[in-house]
Amino acid sequence: MCSFPMPGRQPTEWRRARHTTLALSLECREPTRWTNFFEMTQALTELESDAEPSTRDDRELEARLTKWFHGHGSVLIGFSGGVDSAYLACVAVAVLGPDRVLAVIGRSASYPSEQWERAREVARQFDVPVLEVSTDEVNDPRYAANPSNRCYFCKTELWDTLAPIARARGIAVVVDGTNADDLGDHRPGARAAAEHDVRSPLAELGFSKATIRRLSRARGIPTWSQPASPCLSSRIPYGTPVTIDRLRQIERAERALRRLGFDGDLRVRYHGDLARVEIGSDLLGEWLQPERRAAIYQALRDVGFGRVAMDARGFRSGSLNVLGGVVAEPLVRARSSTGAGDGPGFKRALERMGLGFAVEARARLAVLRAEDSIAVDRLAPPGAREAVVEAARGQGFTHVGIDLARADA
Repeated sequence: MCSFPMPGRQPTEWRRARHTTLALSLECREPTRWTNFFEMTQALTELESDAEPSTRDDRELEARLTKWFHGHGSVLIGFSGGVDSAYLACVAVAVLGPDRVLAVIGRSASYPSEQWERAREVARQFDVPVLEVSTDEVNDPRYAANPSNRCYFCKTELWDTLAPIARARGIAVVVDGTNADDLGDHRPGARAAAEHDVRSPLAELGFSKATIRRLSRARGIPTWSQPASPCLSSRIPYGTPVTIDRLRQIERAERALRRLGFDGDLRVRYHGDLARVEIGSDLLGEWLQPERRAAIYQALRDVGFGRVAMDARGFRSGSLNVLGGVVAEPLVRARSSTGAGDGPGFKRALERMGLGFAVEARARLAVLRAEDSIAVDRLAPPGAREAVVEAARGQGFTHVGIDLARADA
């Protein structure tokens, strides 16, 4: 087995952690199928002259991060391979050297396998020492119940596993990739980090996501343009139990849509029999064309969803926090004591707009089912969708799904 012991430490010391861990030497790894993906991404990075270059302020922040790392001497990073943790790990290795850095990947059913492959590839390219550990949050009934603070139980499991590894190896500080933009969002996992003395240098020093992307691009880190990819459980509405079967179905669904050619932000939101697809709003018109929406419909039927809907507003970060009422949606009028929308009222509003849809109210989600495919065609222009979304907000709905059941008619 390959390992990364810190100077003066023996590998057996950290093997006593309560979870089975597997150290993966970068020299021991076989090339993955993502190698070509990253070569392509790097080529695009070099060609995209319209991407913003790093600024003087960005570089000053990076200088402060360099000083921060020097001040601590060694670091263990909770490493997902996303934009933030990839940048943090690459800078840490550049500043401290690989002998003083350990990036730890927590593997579980909620962690997308493609994200894992990307994390490994970034680590290989930038000589980041990696340790993989198993986490078992899905079998924690508190997590599986999927309350609005679900992330707290996930991060508690992660830091309960990583903190002993850092102590056993004599690593000075444990860090995560939280950035300054995250501080204004609903982040119950931050409490777990605080309870375990986990630091967030990117947030502490004021790095925005945009800054991290620009500096990643300047360093040639291919994740600079990678869409955000939170855990698969974030696709399941609060209160709907998280199960391994559901997580696998969501992962298969998103993989199937990527194969159709979806690029950029993508979420398949789980609503039992219904899959609600969120993509970039600028792509909605293209993917609501008859042939393309029929392909979406069939792809998600093939992975076990009985119904498929496209979100009329498109992708938005924190979407399920709004749907679950954790984060308020401005100007949405509550139509009942439970906060559910008014289905009949929304249907009447659509009729006044000349749109013939049946409206299925699922709390704050309205699902529109067309009598024929022509009605769906009328929602391809962005102005039409915007009008529908505004009408829905006026009737207490935060989300609108366009049912694609007639897409192949």
